[in-house]
Amino acid sequence: MIKIGTALFEAAEQFEREKGISKEILVNSLCDALVAAYKKHIRDKDATNVEAILDEQAGEIGVFRTKVVVENVEDENTQISLTDAKEIDEDVELDDEVKIEVTPENFGRVAAQSAKQVITQRIREAERKMVLDEFVSKKGTLITGIIQRRTDRAVIVNIGKIDAVMPTREQIPGEYYKPGNRIRVFVLDVKETSKLPQVIVSQAHAEIVRELFELEVPEIEDGIVEIKSIAREAGFRTKLAVWSNDPSVDCVGACIGPRGTRIQTIVSELKNEKIDIVRYSQDPVEYIVNALSPARIISVDILADEEDRKEAFVIVPDDQLSLAIGREGQNVRLAHRLIGWKIDIKSESQAREMENKISDIQYEKEEPIEQDYVEEEDEIDEIAQEALEETSQTDIDEEDTIQDEAEEEAETIEEV
Repeated sequence: MIKIGTALFEAAEQFEREKGISKEILVNSLCDALVAAYKKHIRDKDATNVEAILDEQAGEIGVFRTKVVVENVEDENTQISLTDAKEIDEDVELDDEVKIEVTPENFGRVAAQSAKQVITQRIREAERKMVLDEFVSKKGTLITGIIQRRTDRAVIVNIGKIDAVMPTREQIPGEYYKPGNRIRVFVLDVKETSKLPQVIVSQAHAEIVRELFELEVPEIEDGIVEIKSIAREAGFRTKLAVWSNDPSVDCVGACIGPRGTRIQTIVSELKNEKIDIVRYSQDPVEYIVNALSPARIISVDILADEEDRKEAFVIVPDDQLSLAIGREGQNVRLAHRLIGWKIDIKSESQAREMENKISDIQYEKEEPIEQDYVEEEDEIDEIAQEALEETSQTDIDEEDTIQDEAEEEAETIEEV
């Protein structure tokens, strides 16, 4: 046995308090390292009956091989004679298993080197697993961190045991991230690597708005008010569709809060980003009208309401067109993303012009048809007239012929 004293166990307990890595991990790592060193010493990496035993009270550790008691030994590595086994344990019988200490002399230095490598590797694996488990459970939630530094492509944020990465696409446009400032970020993804896990955080994701409302609005946390949909352009504007499961609770009022205190807290957290709270409705027309707020709507025509195609035509007053579309199309774009409908917006005068153009086109298409009909009718009349004239002339000719024949017959009779 190798004397190791109690210092190892004291260090393991301290390491557990500081790092959160259990004492058992270090002890098992030491035993595994001793077994690996022994297999290397005997040049038999496939040996399966080797184990290290640690006596914590005595402060000793040693390598043992499990052997089967037999009458005739054929393999000294796995078998032991009954006579030799009796020297170890008088009560042993044939086919029993006994543990034989095989710790080599002067094995302490070799074991220490191997233990150092194995323990270091196990500690890193334990830290990686511990951090991975912690942040996998935090995925999709808000956490607070401290900005460490900026790079050309990302902002590094310390979130406790690890530095997270916030890529450019997940940053708020125009926001200055000063090192040392505390910020609240959304855990977007956790990726396992050969070293510590890589945590991706965001300040631009739409779900960060949901998390903030859940923190500030108790009705949402309790499930009374439900967030149906979110459309966000980070740093500029967000549209939020809400629904109340309790008819006595106003979903929009609950989100705004008394004198707007709740919404103002969220707006401040989002660096004065504008937030439109929209009342959700199962009626698509009403939902579209609400989504395009604050613009006033004259009418909504549903062009298509199918699973893969949803389109609507909206008419607004002339003075509300720019408000309905929004700056660079932002309002209608967010409304489209919020409700999932394609929305075509026209002003009242534009809609009137479209109707006039459609009427003109229809008139132009109908006029040639009417003219063709008149011409065709005239042609028919001409043909009928000609036929009638031919018929009349034929009748006259036949009548003359009959009269001539009658006169000839009369003259013949007179002569007789």
